[in-house]
Amino acid sequence: MDSLALALDDEPKLDAVVADARDRLKGVQQNDGHWVFELEADATIPSEYILLKHFMAEADKSLEPRIGTYLRGIQSDRHGGWPLFFDGDFDISASVKAYYALKLIGDDPDAPHMRRAREAILAHGGAATSNVLTRYWLALFGQVPWRAVPVMMAEFMLLPQWFPFSLGKMSYWSRAVIVPLLILTALKPRARNPEGIGIVELFVTPPDDERGYNTNPTGSFWGDVLLFGNNVAGRIDPIMPKSMRRLAIKKALDFVLPRLNGENGLGAIFPAMANCVMALDALGYPRDHPAVVTAVKAIDDLLVFRDDGSVYCQPCLSPVWDTGLAAHALMEAGEAGDSPSIRRSMDWLRDRQILDRVGDWADVLKPKDRPRPGGWAFQYGNDFYPDVDDTAMVAMALHRTGDRRYEESVNRAAEWILGMQSKNGGWGAYDANNTHYYLNHIPFADHGALLDPPTADVTARCLGFLAQYGYGNDHPAVRKAIDYLMNEQEPDGSWFGRWGTNYVYGTWSVLAALNAVGMELDHPAIRRAVDWLIDRQRADGGWGEDCATYWVDRRDEVKDSTPSQTAWAVLALMAAGEVDNDATRRGIAYLKRFPRSGARWDEWLFNAVGFPRVFYLKYHGYAAYFPLWAVARYQRLMRKNDRRVEWGM
Repeated sequence: MDSLALALDDEPKLDAVVADARDRLKGVQQNDGHWVFELEADATIPSEYILLKHFMAEADKSLEPRIGTYLRGIQSDRHGGWPLFFDGDFDISASVKAYYALKLIGDDPDAPHMRRAREAILAHGGAATSNVLTRYWLALFGQVPWRAVPVMMAEFMLLPQWFPFSLGKMSYWSRAVIVPLLILTALKPRARNPEGIGIVELFVTPPDDERGYNTNPTGSFWGDVLLFGNNVAGRIDPIMPKSMRRLAIKKALDFVLPRLNGENGLGAIFPAMANCVMALDALGYPRDHPAVVTAVKAIDDLLVFRDDGSVYCQPCLSPVWDTGLAAHALMEAGEAGDSPSIRRSMDWLRDRQILDRVGDWADVLKPKDRPRPGGWAFQYGNDFYPDVDDTAMVAMALHRTGDRRYEESVNRAAEWILGMQSKNGGWGAYDANNTHYYLNHIPFADHGALLDPPTADVTARCLGFLAQYGYGNDHPAVRKAIDYLMNEQEPDGSWFGRWGTNYVYGTWSVLAALNAVGMELDHPAIRRAVDWLIDRQRADGGWGEDCATYWVDRRDEVKDSTPSQTAWAVLALMAAGEVDNDATRRGIAYLKRFPRSGARWDEWLFNAVGFPRVFYLKYHGYAAYFPLWAVARYQRLMRKNDRRVEWGM
């Protein structure tokens, strides 16, 4: 029996899966129309939450044991430390923070789990080898001298926009994190740390004797030059004129205060929020000052209280992203564009479009090139930093409803996205032309995530939207985007996934966009991508890709098939015209039989990335809406004479 006959023979079961998953997803929709799922990272964020509370001497003795339960629960049995993602390798920075957080809340250093963690940390070079951002925390707690961190002079705020190292040349998340950090490095406050708890036992060499803290992050000649410059700056920093420093701190504060973002926090991301709270404290703001109260509440709103009694802190919230993607999945599953569920979600999204605030994205664009605002943030609110990826995805959902009430919102989104295209034809997530790669050589940039350059996945989303919106291949922006994506294809036929793990995500994104622009399905780029996807399918019919694939020498690693990655692969194959392919059928069969709990397919592995090789994420919503999307699309296409996918993603 061929694959088409098999699929039709089994269609009643597919109907049941689609109907049940659709209803369950609708069942977790919020009353006002939006969806929001947990967004989980590694041990870093909950550990920093505890460090922040001890910095402020505001530890919650009823909450901390529950965070401790979470941290102990994600400690690796394999190596004794903490990984960056589920069942990942030991990470020195996450492990140092988790160990310190547990010690702060009262865990006995001689307890077995603490002893195993300490032995693993020492075996990997000790706390002195932690990354830069971890060492800043240790400096604030007096565990390392301030020379252990790169010099970040507050006077950086006074540099003009054209200067090679100016603030505007960095990514949004770097700006939001660095500016309050500049206040901290200028004032060098000491954490209150009421019980005086330290971690000297995590150092191979006593912290004051260590001489190898700051290194060349890239190993290049320019890295050596900039490391020398950092050492010179360290000598200059103490003798800077006080009047200039006061001016620099004021300018940093003038940046922070308008961007406090209400209950959503500075940049709507935890690291920036935490630095903001500590900076305001160092400047003498009282605890009951409205700015401090609001900033602290924004952080506490990130806490997740689990049914097992544990608690963790999210890096940020993802309601706009979750809502748009959930709506796409429901419409694919037959939910009408004017149904109550879709109407409420689209109204909720429409009302969150940023139409009046000209954010930081405009600073690097010439006035004549600046579009009117028209984007959406990733979080509930982040008006200074709309997200290009979210904007394209949400605009596609609004457009897909066919409801003319959303026409102006979609038009404004198109205008803004066109204005945010980079010169090379691609799109970054938050900024245009954020490609000042020399900045990755500065000692502070050891995390390799200082910039926000164009990427294939975001570019694909924008291209898919523009094509769905009606722009033809003769439009200059469309032509440049196609050329960019063709140049970005990997030698094996895949595309890199910057914001989802990894090549499966990138390949799905691009194939969806190439389908939207009407590229011939026998185009060599599409055929190579299809061959790569089929070659990556696992024996169980699913697809999986480990977070370790962000290391070049580990790009083929897989732990297990996952529902979300299988959904991306199947969606990609269908976009490439492979609806009747046996690989597609086997992928759908995997999703049909895979266990589900409530609205979600069961998924335990991480499925996304904040910063490759540094910070990873698990979107809990991905296992709800992407598998539904895939099986529903398959169902729809199998019932049609025309197997072509209609939409931009």
